[in-house]
Amino acid sequence: MAHRVLTGGIDVSKQWLDVSLWPRKSEQRVARDGEGYRELASWLRQQGVSRIGLEASGGYEIAVIDALEDMGFEVVRLNAQRVRMFAKAKGRLAKNDRVDADMVAQATAALVEEAPNKRRRDLDPLVEHLTYRRRLQEWITDCGNQLEHLRQTTLRAQVEHHKAALRKELAQLDKRIAELIKTHADWRALDKRLRQVPGVGPVLAGTLIALLPELGTLSRRGVAALVGLAPYADDSGKRSGERHIKGGRAAIRKVLYMAAVTAKRHNPVIAAFAKRLSGKKSKVILVACMRKLLVILNAMMRDGSEWQARAA
Repeated sequence: MAHRVLTGGIDVSKQWLDVSLWPRKSEQRVARDGEGYRELASWLRQQGVSRIGLEASGGYEIAVIDALEDMGFEVVRLNAQRVRMFAKAKGRLAKNDRVDADMVAQATAALVEEAPNKRRRDLDPLVEHLTYRRRLQEWITDCGNQLEHLRQTTLRAQVEHHKAALRKELAQLDKRIAELIKTHADWRALDKRLRQVPGVGPVLAGTLIALLPELGTLSRRGVAALVGLAPYADDSGKRSGERHIKGGRAAIRKVLYMAAVTAKRHNPVIAAFAKRLSGKKSKVILVACMRKLLVILNAMMRDGSEWQARAA
């Protein structure tokens, strides 16, 4: 019988880490703090575990990943939806901290074949700035939604004042993000190359640098799937259903959407591509343009080529 590597799974909460091992059943709970991390690392070493999986948990998982990586463990951050689908396939419908940890451990063992890359901590400042930028945009949109329904003059004035203040803060934040990118030579070089492409502005360039460090290392299919722009079939027998995109990194897709809208008008390659798709639904065309733009950027990063050379 082949030897099965022992894998750990962690369910992360605000206070606790619930840990389960697979295939040998063993469980542990420790506090989500420095002492808890050390206790967990000691226990994992005693059990002979080197690879641990966990789900994204609203940011609470970041300190756990960093602590365990510093102590020499391979840490895999899994997509929560992928783990839920895995659990359903296993017939596990119950949900609690220990069950979740067990499913994460099993999913890590079954789905992760290669050693994961370490978390890019150097990107944290840029990621935080961009995360806050998304919140500002949401608050500005909320103000606009309120103004559609408010009739009272005083209330409208308050909301309009708040919206103007948020827009001013957004402009200041964009300047800080630009300065942050300039302070890192590698980010500055990536930003310069990405923004050669018509339709790619500072927000998309910064987002790709921060949230898609894999850009240029993947196949065209791989990068589209990672962002959630790869079309999946929905066929059965003689029926041929519509293709749909699923999963991926939503924060990138939102910014890429606006870039594709601009690229359809100002990027000759994307405009010609969209024209060839005329007759299809507008949403299908726009998603295809998003994917085309992403694939072009991925190829440029992979080949170290300039936009002018690719456009030709």
